[in-house]
Amino acid sequence: MMVCRVVKGRLKSGGAPKKVKVGHGGTLDPLATGVLVVLIGKATKQQDSIMGTDKAYRAVVDLAHTSESCDMEFEPVAAVVDREPTLEEVRVVCDGFVGEIEQVPPAYSAIKVDGHRAYALARKGEDVEMKSRLIRIDAIEIVEYRWPMLEIDIRCAKGTYIRSLARDIGVELGVGGMLASLERTAVGGFLIEDAIDLDDVASPLDPWGLPTAGLKI
Repeated sequence: MMVCRVVKGRLKSGGAPKKVKVGHGGTLDPLATGVLVVLIGKATKQQDSIMGTDKAYRAVVDLAHTSESCDMEFEPVAAVVDREPTLEEVRVVCDGFVGEIEQVPPAYSAIKVDGHRAYALARKGEDVEMKSRLIRIDAIEIVEYRWPMLEIDIRCAKGTYIRSLARDIGVELGVGGMLASLERTAVGGFLIEDAIDLDDVASPLDPWGLPTAGLKI
């Protein structure tokens, strides 16, 4: 991962061993921004536990369009919309996704299908059948709704696809549904307000004076 390579390079230039271990606590979608937990040295042993923590996101959902990838990676397609949903209708639909629910991941995801990454198969034009799986969403809060854009805060467990949530909200409302933007605001106890911009990570980086915080990308 590019961020890990950057951090490792700056650590080595600061005097860290050439074989210093650098890992992450869960990747972000290519078009998403926000918190990425970078693990260094012995902390890389905590990778699985960090990945298993709950997450928080700020998402902007475009209810007037859909896309093959459920985000801006592919050209948005205008949806046929007979009527703009009211705020109360949107609220009821969002509340319906809170709890343990079955969710079908997007075809353009890193999930393995028959030993291959789903996104690799999808980009080859192959039909990818994604199976639903049980996920948990703890809260969805509406920040702002101005048709066609719906801004929401989500708190959820590991394995939740916000792109799928955007798609499914639109399906339930009978409109479009895709992500216009996505920011991860928390990974467990690592919060975006405490995160460090990657550009602000020192170069060279002192391997013995590292802060305990996530990176914001």
